[in-house]
Amino acid sequence: MTDRKGTIQRKTNETDIHLEINLDGNGKYDVNLPVPFLKHMLELFSKHSLIDLSLTGTGDVDVDTHHLVEDIGICLGLALEEAVGNKKGLLRYGHAFVPMDETLVLCAVDLSGRAYLQLSLECEPGKIGDFDVELAHDFFYAVAANARMNLHLRQFSGGNRHHILEAAFKSFGRALRQAVSHDDRQADVPSTKGVL
Repeated sequence: MTDRKGTIQRKTNETDIHLEINLDGNGKYDVNLPVPFLKHMLELFSKHSLIDLSLTGTGDVDVDTHHLVEDIGICLGLALEEAVGNKKGLLRYGHAFVPMDETLVLCAVDLSGRAYLQLSLECEPGKIGDFDVELAHDFFYAVAANARMNLHLRQFSGGNRHHILEAAFKSFGRALRQAVSHDDRQADVPSTKGVL
């Protein structure tokens, strides 16, 4: 099996990001961001996906955190697309239910080559630290669009914003861990089209 890694450098007038992933890692992370809540969420994602993640990002957070959060989503999506390669032998699909106290969130992914996000999280508007909860949509949209994946996140119960978003990031990690796994019985691309 070849190395399944992705490295993205993105520098704009608003952000400067360097991101590396290894799909065949063991969940090691080194995340340096000026947005503590997002840092925490990405560390959870790495731990639960078993995807090694190295990320350094800065940006115009004195304006707000939107540009940096969205651009990190773009970088993570591009790195995932690079790392999965031709998708031969992948399970392709993954799903996970993750509870966190009163909260239950489902994530389902399809590494289909088509971008789609269905986000059904019932977070009250507001902040968690310096993170605006509505930025979760922008982050996951950027990941799905740039990884060219179908990504569904659905909340079944819960009211605590921190719990809801934490369950979402953990379930995304768990679902992606499954989707990027190898299927020993699947030698080619898991599609009748022959390409994804």
